[in-house]
Order: sequence, then structure tokens, then C-alpha cells
Amino acid sequence: MDRGLVRGLGAWSAAALVVGTIIGTGVFLKTAVMTQLGGSAGWVLVAWGVAGALSLAGALTYAELGAMLPEAGGEYVYLREGYGRGLGFLYGWTRFWIGAPGSIAAYAVGTATFIGDRLPLTGVPLAITVILIFTAINCANVRAGGRLMTALTALKVLLILGLAFGALFGATHGEFARVVATGGFPGWSPFGAMVLAALWAYDGWNNLPMAAGEVRDPGRVLPRALVLGSLGVLAIYALINVAYFYALPIGEVASSSSTLYPHAAPVAEKVASQFLGSTTQLLLAGAMALSALSALNGSVLTNARIPYAMAKDGLMPRVLGTLSARGRVPIVAIVVQGLWSSVLAASGKFDELTNAVVFASWLFYALNAGSVILLRRREPERTRPFRVPGYPIVPIVFVALAALLLANTLYTAPKESAFGVGVMALGGLWYALVVRRSKSERAPEPEA
Repeated sequence: MDRGLVRGLGAWSAAALVVGTIIGTGVFLKTAVMTQLGGSAGWVLVAWGVAGALSLAGALTYAELGAMLPEAGGEYVYLREGYGRGLGFLYGWTRFWIGAPGSIAAYAVGTATFIGDRLPLTGVPLAITVILIFTAINCANVRAGGRLMTALTALKVLLILGLAFGALFGATHGEFARVVATGGFPGWSPFGAMVLAALWAYDGWNNLPMAAGEVRDPGRVLPRALVLGSLGVLAIYALINVAYFYALPIGEVASSSSTLYPHAAPVAEKVASQFLGSTTQLLLAGAMALSALSALNGSVLTNARIPYAMAKDGLMPRVLGTLSARGRVPIVAIVVQGLWSSVLAASGKFDELTNAVVFASWLFYALNAGSVILLRRREPERTRPFRVPGYPIVPIVFVALAALLLANTLYTAPKESAFGVGVMALGGLWYALVVRRSKSERAPEPEA
């Protein structure tokens, strides 16, 4: 276990990282895309539920792995232990080029979308500015990022609950009949695309283990934060989506801000107009931006620990393993991550970024769930402070559903999927031609 990092994240900061990193932009933007695909509130809510159950199963498997291997790097460590250094490298490579910077860029683009033209700085310049600001904050120390995460998470949960209850009890034309309307099944391919969209909103449950090397008492704190945080988010998402469909006709939800309607207001803003005045709607736009910024902060804090852990293992340039003298944070990895995220924010649209991130991420989520089974069989004597409930059914079902989701994504989002596959292929080529060769050249010769 790395001793250069400081275990400065307590129980509240850990829980805030889980909830705050999950709840970002998707809860305000993805319902519109899902409604376009599903055609009714009922099937949209079912897709949210399936995505939530799938994410909870993933969080349970990660809780076992995180408590057993509380090291910086999270998924990289689990894949390295379960399958070997090669697959660990491929994960870290993909996360470095797509997963982490794509998530950060998407949160920043979402922030710019929420604020719109309400500030002198808008669009891409605003997205890049917020990335650089939060990169600088997390270069200070892990406690600074953790305290900021706790405050932002508490505030945005209160704001989302306020929006939900305001819609349910204050909407002028609310109808519960719209909430339970289902209509015909949209088909497996559109339904899979709906689940994919919802999974972006749930993405982030895997982030806390990346910073496990900085969590106090990780064997106890990490599983509780992962499981309880994921359950809390599932409940919040169910409540807010019921509020959306109660307050607005299906056509209004479907025509909210999305790729098809890039200049429309987000669905949450339309809902707020049912019971709030124009001045308060401006505050709501700020609240949605705050939610995105909270998730962005959590993503910046946790994801930089992956290249740091890989650099310590000699699988990435040594400079990425550099810790700052005062804050003891991986400052070079944080800065490089921020710069590449800024490039992606300038070049990609929100839905394209999120689809690429989800596809690239879920392949490795499935492999990590499989590593729970591998390590149980290979190392049954290893201490496990937390064990997956319902083992082995939960990890097996998770792997099977993730495989189906990936196959459907290849069909429904071929461009983003091809981008993810291409980056992974380049990573495999780089590992074979550069990393393995350089390690063999450094290997000592056997004694005579």
C-alpha cells in the first residue's frame, strides 16, 4: 500500500464523493433523450430502475474489492490483481484517454449548458475555465477537495429534493396519469439505448475506490459509503423523474435540451416554470450548474489517482507518480488530466462524450465484477471486510447484463463505440511494443 498519500477522507467526505460524483448532469438532461426513445413515462422509469439496479450491483462488487484492496487506483488495482498487469494497463490507458477526461469534459459542457447565456463567458470557454479552476483546487490537498465535495453534495441534494417536492405539490397542471402511462414496448434496441443514457446519470459509483489510498479506515468506510450512497441516489432519481412526468406533458419532456433540441431548456427548468417565477428559474440554472460542478470536482479528485498508481508500478511515465511537497497529491497527473479534459470539452458534444465514456467504462466494470469471482476462487484465505450479498449471483448477473448493454451500444452508438474500441486497441499495441519491451530491457540478467 502506498504510504506517500495522506488518508484525509473521512466517512462524510467518502459518502459525499459517491453521491456527489454520481449526481451531476444526467439527472437534468438524460430524461429527454430517454423519452424520445421510449415514448412514455412508464418505460423511461423502468429504464431508470434497470440502470439503477445494475449500478447498485456494481457498487456491491466494488465494495468487496475496495475493502479488500484499499489502495490508490481502484479498478486498476482490481484488474491487475485479478487478470494481470496487461489488462490493468489497458484499463488505465482507456481511463486516461477517454473515461476520466471524457467525464470531466461532459460535466463542464453540462455546466455551460445549464448557465447558457447568463454569464459573459459561455460555451466552450466557460467549460474549459471550470475544468482549470477545479484542477487547481485539487492540486492543493485531498482534504480541500473532500471538504468542497461534502459542501457541494449536501447543497445540491437539498436543491434537487426541493425541485421534486415543488413540482409534486406546486405544479399548476400536474397529472399522475402521465407518470404511470406505458404504451407499447419501444423494442430491445431503443430500450438498451435508454438504459445506456441512464447509466451516464448513475456513472460515478466506481470513483471512490480510486481514492481508497486516501480514505480513513477503508475496510469499514468504503463499503458503507458505496452501498448507502448508491441506494440514496437511486431513490433521489426515482423521485425527481416522477416529478418531471407529473409536472409536464410527455411532449414537453421529450423536446427538452438534448442533441435533437440543442437550444431548448433542460427538463428541470421547464418543470421549475410550473411553480417558480423567472428570477427563481435563474437560481435553478445556477443550482443545476452547481450539481455538475460537484460531480466534476469528484471526478477530478478520484481519477487522477489511476495514472499515479500506474506510474508507481512502472506502467506509465514516472512523472505522473509525482506527489506535491505540501499537499501530498499526484499533482502532475491532476494537471495533465485537466489539460486533456479541456481538449475534449472543446471538441465533443455532451451526448457524444457521455456515450463514449459509458461504453469504455462498462467493459471494465464487467471485468472487475468478474475479478471478484476469480479472487474468491484463487485466494479464499484473503481477508474480506465486506462480502457481496447474494454471491455469486449478483456479480454473474452484473457481468451478463453489462455484456448485453455493450453489444447493444455497438449497434445503437457505433461511432462512439468505435472510438472506444480504437483507443483500447492503441493501448494494447502500446503495451506490446513499448511497455513490455522496456520492462524486459530493464530486467536483470540471471546469475551464472
